[in-house]
Amino acid sequence: MAKKLDKNKVWLGITPTLWWNDDFINIDIGIPFEQCISEMALAGFQGCSMGHKFPSDPLVMRAELEKRNLRVSEPWVSTYFTINEMKKQTVEKVRSQLKLMDVLEKGNDGKRRADLVVAEFGRAVNPLPVALVANCPIFDDREWEKLIKGLHEVGKMAREEGRNLCYHPHLGTGVMREDAVDRLMAETDADLVHLLVDTGHLAAVESDPLAVTKRHVARVRHMHLKDIRADIAKKMRDKGWSFETAIQAGLFNVVGSGDIGVFPEIFKVLAEADFAGWLIVEAEQNPAKANPLEYATKARAYLREQLGW
Repeated sequence: MAKKLDKNKVWLGITPTLWWNDDFINIDIGIPFEQCISEMALAGFQGCSMGHKFPSDPLVMRAELEKRNLRVSEPWVSTYFTINEMKKQTVEKVRSQLKLMDVLEKGNDGKRRADLVVAEFGRAVNPLPVALVANCPIFDDREWEKLIKGLHEVGKMAREEGRNLCYHPHLGTGVMREDAVDRLMAETDADLVHLLVDTGHLAAVESDPLAVTKRHVARVRHMHLKDIRADIAKKMRDKGWSFETAIQAGLFNVVGSGDIGVFPEIFKVLAEADFAGWLIVEAEQNPAKANPLEYATKARAYLREQLGW
């Protein structure tokens, strides 16, 4: 009998990007924070990442999440190690996010601790109205050296707090495709830098999320489960679309509802490696076109079908 992911070691979360967009805040129909997290809980999730509508007061945020039996799965930090005069600010942001999580998790049972998720945004083009693929930065050896050194520094900070630092390969950045992920894993300390596999970001540029997961499963501590619409991804690549244009056109979909098709195999690889951590549903869809609760419920049903719980 095939091994299954252990529900006592694996926690299911979702991002608020189904309810609004945190990269392009014009993609918003006015859904408030309270409705967003209530629908997350209603759909059957245990945790969530944070969005720009979340309360700035961590005590208020914690109280609202606890009412719904939710926890934060990950604080996010955009790192800027590869460009000038940004290391200090990056390290300070990491420190502040780690402190925030101490407040949010105070009094919890110590389980389901949040991971620290980072991605290097030095010279990134995903926020810009430019052709995403054609203008994606390619790091030179000096930039790679600065990135690796910086990740080791903040990775030690995370480890000292009992957290995993998980690197998120991201569209429009210098670590976007498989070859860059492979180099990142080869040149970083496995005890300090772990991997977040975002299936949608990899597949959108014809990288193979299953192959990446297989090669680096020993380093994978966190998953973002995005699906894609392959025809939109092809237009993004062939027509020189920006990241925002692709999102507005429907690039992403929730897990099991698009064209990736290898999620069962990914879950099998994770199960065989005894994966423990967060599986996070994500789909940066326009809520005016894709009802968030409907798609969250659809994603949770797919996970229940695949995982058995």
